Amino acid sequence: MKTMGVSDLRLVAPKSFPDEEAVARASGADDILAAAKQERDLPSAIADCSYVVGASARARGGRWPILDPKGCADEIVSRLPEQAVAIVMGPEQSGLTNEDLARCNALIQIPTAPEYGSLNLAMAVQVLCYELRMAILAKSAGVRLQHTAEQRDAPLATAAEIEGFHVQLEELLSRTGFLHPDHPKQLKRKLRRLFMRAELDQNEINILRGALASLDPNRGK
Repeated sequence: MKTMGVSDLRLVAPKSFPDEEAVARASGADDILAAAKQERDLPSAIADCSYVVGASARARGGRWPILDPKGCADEIVSRLPEQAVAIVMGPEQSGLTNEDLARCNALIQIPTAPEYGSLNLAMAVQVLCYELRMAILAKSAGVRLQHTAEQRDAPLATAAEIEGFHVQLEELLSRTGFLHPDHPKQLKRKLRRLFMRAELDQNEINILRGALASLDPNRGK
């Protein structure tokens, strides 16, 4: 991260932090580690972000936009500094869960040889940080970056604002019986994907939450 000029590191429920071995392995970049923020879960880590990309080594269902490293870097850098953005990397052994990916706007995959696609976490991070560095240099040189973000009348909603909307939506759908209490996870993920594809702005979130409040059977009780 430090080699490529990236400094905002957030650790989600680390097994050991601070950690002497981690400091030793940082090899002169221990200031990045010292400044890292420790978060209890992924929603807390991305709460202030309005665009989130999740790294996945394998294809997933759910109709996520799939970006390669350069496309991802262009997309992210084109949104800076107006939007807070994040790249989410899962544990090396298991990767991100479906619940984690449901909180992402897009997926990033690093193309590898089909007969051997193994990349450890450190190498994957280095590839992505390198592409971010190249995109930042290109933007500084006045090169127009390719990206899909549209012009908005209001700022994009943050992950925390989107999470608040989903909490309200799921509570309402549970009370009306639409969400089956024994098997709610798959439908919840599909609902999240539906709204994540829309990249809702703050005005749209407020409209949706107002509509949900008006439909609440417990309104006024």
